[in-house]
Amino acid sequence: MTTDRLSYQSQNWILTKPSAKGKNGIVVSQSSDAAKAGAAILEAGGNAADAAVAACFALAAVEPWNSGLGGIGFAVVLGAGATQAKVVDFGPVAPHRADPADYPLTGAMKRDLFTWPEVEGDKNIHGPLSFCTPSAVAGYAKLKEAFGTQMPVADLLAPAITLAKRGLAQDWYTTLKIASSASVLRLYEESARIYLPNGLPPVQPYQGVPGFFQLGRLASTLERLAEAGFDDFYRGDIAARLAVDIAAMGGVVDAEDLAGCQAVVRDAPTIDWRGTHFIHTAGGLTAAPTLADVIAGMADYPPTASGPGADWFTGLSRVLRRAYASRLEGLGAARAAVEPGDTCTTHLTVVDGDGNLVAVTTTLLSSMGSRVVLPSTGVLMNNGMMWFDPRPDSANAIKPGARPLCNMCPVIVTPKDGGWPRMAAGASGGRRILASVYQMLAWTLDFHMTVPAAAHAPRIDVSGPDDTSADRRLPEDVLAALEGAGPLSVVEHGVLPINFACPNLIVADRDGAEGCSDVVSPWSAAIAATARI
Repeated sequence: MTTDRLSYQSQNWILTKPSAKGKNGIVVSQSSDAAKAGAAILEAGGNAADAAVAACFALAAVEPWNSGLGGIGFAVVLGAGATQAKVVDFGPVAPHRADPADYPLTGAMKRDLFTWPEVEGDKNIHGPLSFCTPSAVAGYAKLKEAFGTQMPVADLLAPAITLAKRGLAQDWYTTLKIASSASVLRLYEESARIYLPNGLPPVQPYQGVPGFFQLGRLASTLERLAEAGFDDFYRGDIAARLAVDIAAMGGVVDAEDLAGCQAVVRDAPTIDWRGTHFIHTAGGLTAAPTLADVIAGMADYPPTASGPGADWFTGLSRVLRRAYASRLEGLGAARAAVEPGDTCTTHLTVVDGDGNLVAVTTTLLSSMGSRVVLPSTGVLMNNGMMWFDPRPDSANAIKPGARPLCNMCPVIVTPKDGGWPRMAAGASGGRRILASVYQMLAWTLDFHMTVPAAAHAPRIDVSGPDDTSADRRLPEDVLAALEGAGPLSVVEHGVLPINFACPNLIVADRDGAEGCSDVVSPWSAAIAATARI
């Protein structure tokens, strides 16, 4: 054994991320601009649901590769006086004209986000046939309708409109994210025009401050929503423009899919945590059933006063691998180890001054989704068809109106006695989400870590049944035990390559709350609201 397990180390620093504390509410996001947008809504008299909606729309303008108007998602919501959380389900749905024959197989296997059989031309991964019905706007509308205040739609959209008119920051992180998708963005005219000026990703100035650039017609589309209301996206002028652009490109999402798009509110299924807490989840088509398997499996590894050690981590590695074997076998997925790639998801958590909690995970699936920006609206579309196994006879096959299983895992935690403190959490990162969320729960509920300690603690990742990744900062005895328990990769936790999910969390008590965002995400932040105006 050697203490230096990495042949190459890309970063030689210690990163810290400030947490936020406050009595008037906190918004935590992978984008500080979006978190500030949500906090501004809290200060203007909105509640947690209003703030979440404002932050989600802001993300379309400031973090376009991770979510936006062309995406999908799930939210878990708990009222301050409630003990039963609710789910806003706006998950992926295949268009009603989806046809398995449109996705002929090459005979090879594809190693992208999922180890599916390869489709000719990667039609399920990018381009117009990769679109699922964009349900994000319906989800945000339902979140406001069911749980928000009477604050006007225009007020909720005002921060996003301001940010969209300002433009996307032309800094190093933007360059990195665009360059990662440039080889496919260049295939689509409007995407290339926006993101690849002169055929290359935009580059920040060598000195000074970065500028900003416009995301096509996104600002005008947001202004139209503020004027006409959210329904315009599905049955009005915006819907008509979406349908025309998609048809012109050869896609099958049409006016019928848009008009029929609905977000649904239902009770959040709960998971028992060691007899002391309930974990409120988004339910069966997310990572929640596998989270339940992991929680049950970890009953054999109770917490110790000394904190998570070698036995605990090796137990978690085994439990996660078993849970993923069961999950993937149920999908008919290949058992080969998966390289999850560059996922495109974002998570935000919100609490207001009254104690209402919201956890929202929303996504385009891949980074930059389908890589297609629709020219009439500036909407970057999802590539949700990649969630389906393209084999026609599989358990997760492409079918008209079908819903695939996905990896999102927003959660809210309540004590079994209905009291406080309560927690909201979640993560982005595809199959890496599950391990991250479980460890955030364990750090806080079992090992009683503070919010900053939980956010900064080194973790392991298991994204499939075959191997484990471990943060090189873990103690040597933990790494040695993990290596003895099965195949192990010791990796860095950095911006890129992305070896771990990007979690955030809020813990709320009666007299205030504390939240922290993902440590290695350069733009992420927890923002506390000041007193209401």
